[in-house]
Amino acid sequence: MHKRLMGLTVAATLAFGAAYAQDTKTIGVSIPAADHGWTAGVVYHANRVAELLMKEHPGLNVVVKTSPDPATQANALQDLEVQGIDALVILPTDPDPLVNAIKEVKGKGTFVSIVDRAPSVNDNSVRDLYVAGNNAALGEVAGKYIAANTPDAEVVVIRGLPIPIDQERQDGFDKGIAGTNVKVLDRQFGNWNRDDAFKVMQDYLTKYPKIDVVWCQDDDMAVGVLQAIEQAGRSDIKYVIGGAGSKDMIKKVIDGDKMFPVNVLYPPSMVATAMELTAAALYDQVPVHGTYTLDATLITPENAEAYYFPDSPF
Repeated sequence: MHKRLMGLTVAATLAFGAAYAQDTKTIGVSIPAADHGWTAGVVYHANRVAELLMKEHPGLNVVVKTSPDPATQANALQDLEVQGIDALVILPTDPDPLVNAIKEVKGKGTFVSIVDRAPSVNDNSVRDLYVAGNNAALGEVAGKYIAANTPDAEVVVIRGLPIPIDQERQDGFDKGIAGTNVKVLDRQFGNWNRDDAFKVMQDYLTKYPKIDVVWCQDDDMAVGVLQAIEQAGRSDIKYVIGGAGSKDMIKKVIDGDKMFPVNVLYPPSMVATAMELTAAALYDQVPVHGTYTLDATLITPENAEAYYFPDSPF
């Protein structure tokens, strides 16, 4: 009897193992290479949550691939297809050139989640799930803060790149200050780059003897802005508002830095949100199809700790 029970136990274990193996799934994650601070944060959070998901689901394999440009990313998608994936989470380097490659993956019955940068065709033919920050709100929250706290401010604006995301943020900012006494002195592109923003800010400091506030769409640019202000020895500038929620800027908010009293969230961790939802669709059969827009939270000394990731590169 003992031998028979042992035999049954071994058989049951093997049967369970076979059933468990059949539940093995793979999620491919395709994201930009870490070419600046925000995308470095994307890479960090993608790898962080990949490990967490694989611990939570022992049958799950998460493959993270980074790419510097659309052509390389299209090749990465082909590699993931060859490996065999059940779901794709993609933050496109540039969405429109990748539409056909994404459609090819989707056409094979793969669950597709697009993050942040949507192609001009952003419907069910391309993706199951779309997760993004709120670009318009990022600008509006910053504008409303300036209007409420510095109602007669003379502001210089450093924009990102001349692409739709930038325009959404700019339109939101204009909405936030509409009907107030806030005056915009100038707007120039800083290309979401700290060196370019440094040069733009140098130009502003030469042209305008009085500036109250600087709004720049990105925390990387805010670093260049502060460097230019410090080099010029200007004391008239009350504060700078960046955006995205980098650990350095959030630490300044936590520490009560007067030059950086607040920040506006546009989290690189949104890729993690998409990965979690995608895993839920695969394993828990929960309805996650659709569009998820994350809040552009105003980060203040009261809530900053909740958004602070000291181990992140961004």
